[in-house]
Amino acid sequence: MIDIYNILIVCAAALVTALVILALLGKAGGETPHAGRPASDAEPAISALFRGQDIVDATDEARALITGSEETWAELSAALRPRFPSLPRKAPTERRLFASGSPGDDGYLELEQVGSRMRLSLCDRPANSADLHQLRAAQTELEVLRTALGTAPNPIWKSDETGRTDWSNKAYESLAADVASPEPGAPIFDMPPGGPEHMRTRRTCLASPKGDAQRWFDITSAQQGNAWLHYGIDVTAVVRAEIAQRNFVQTLTKTFAHLPIGLAIFDRNRQLALFNPAMIDLTQLSAEFLSGRPNLLSFFDRLREGRMMPEPKNYNDWREQMADLVAAASDDRYSETWSLPSGLTYKVTGRPHPDGAIAFLIEDISAEISLTRRFRSELELSQCVIDTLDDAIAIFSQNGVLTFSNAAYRTLWKSDPDSSFAELTVVDATRQWQEMCKPSPIWGELRDFVVQGHDRAAWEMHVEHKNNMRILCRVTPVAGGSTLVSFNCETPALPQRQLNTEGV
Repeated sequence: MIDIYNILIVCAAALVTALVILALLGKAGGETPHAGRPASDAEPAISALFRGQDIVDATDEARALITGSEETWAELSAALRPRFPSLPRKAPTERRLFASGSPGDDGYLELEQVGSRMRLSLCDRPANSADLHQLRAAQTELEVLRTALGTAPNPIWKSDETGRTDWSNKAYESLAADVASPEPGAPIFDMPPGGPEHMRTRRTCLASPKGDAQRWFDITSAQQGNAWLHYGIDVTAVVRAEIAQRNFVQTLTKTFAHLPIGLAIFDRNRQLALFNPAMIDLTQLSAEFLSGRPNLLSFFDRLREGRMMPEPKNYNDWREQMADLVAAASDDRYSETWSLPSGLTYKVTGRPHPDGAIAFLIEDISAEISLTRRFRSELELSQCVIDTLDDAIAIFSQNGVLTFSNAAYRTLWKSDPDSSFAELTVVDATRQWQEMCKPSPIWGELRDFVVQGHDRAAWEMHVEHKNNMRILCRVTPVAGGSTLVSFNCETPALPQRQLNTEGV
């Protein structure tokens, strides 16, 4: 038993001695092929063998990257392309190296020929603890970003250099399902002919084959290497509001087109937003100038140059007046009458509108002013004519207000109705007459007759002044329910005896 034990001890010692000798030989003579192989030369975890475009063999890690049902170059390259954007869509037939598209990423893809086949291998340096920690943190952040983008209510998608969609969120996929794209990856939004590099933000329409209402999107694109990221915002409600506003403006324009009053509406930025044809006719401004949406100051400046508004004495003062004009129009306080050198007369009114807009209305009141002047002239002539009459004249309206009197009336009754702003009624007038005359029943009857609306006929009656002068009062109905009251002062006759004495 002891001999066997000794033999085992000797064998163990010999084995240890042999291992030490081999270790010393390894240090002295160089590393063995497997012990000294660099980590990068180890068998890659992601590797696939291709025959043409089909995968004939692959590692489990490589197969895990394939999401489709077919194991092809297209499926595997689509999974690797986010990290290696230069990876072609078809398998090359010669040796190639593909670097990562991210700075600081040392990984690369190696495509090499193995007999009649091609092998694609992902080469990465071994990961240490720090790399693993950063990887876990990046994966956590990636999940957050993926969830945020995937559940975003607006469509977000990524397209390659050919315009095909290679990633999209659920909102985009829902739109794509409604549109029923003819082939996977085909864009559902129309892109400009020159490609996305000629656009940054554009508005496009997405029509549904079901005949539903059109949907409008504002699409903003940002370049990322050879790919593009697109962000869509649904602006259908905005577009519909703009269309409704445009239709409303067109309706207003058609309505205002037949108005004889010139209309100009300036928006909150004081730019001309709307005008009608009457504005062109009244101001002599060209349609081209008004269609160019001039600002408010340029509009009035052009009116001044065309002598279509009163000429200011000082230009600087005029600009201040324009500022006051705008302020007054904003408060609904602006209304002026412009007498132009051409003899025309315009009434200009400023009105505030919602959202800070201002509307100016220009009305040609030349005919009205001319008629008013002619009417005033006729009134003055009529006044002069009746002032020459010896009879005192007073005209009362249907509601009993004194509207007209002559000089003889003012002399007889010592009263000037035009000197007071207060209305003189028939009650006030008859009270004055009654005070200056002897008692008579005529005054009550006259008051009733003036305000009586029907069955009226002319009549007359004598009254006696307190100075013993006899006055013939005539009451005559005239047009419009008015009443003319005239007073004729009769010269008292001399006694007969006195006349005979003078005749002797």
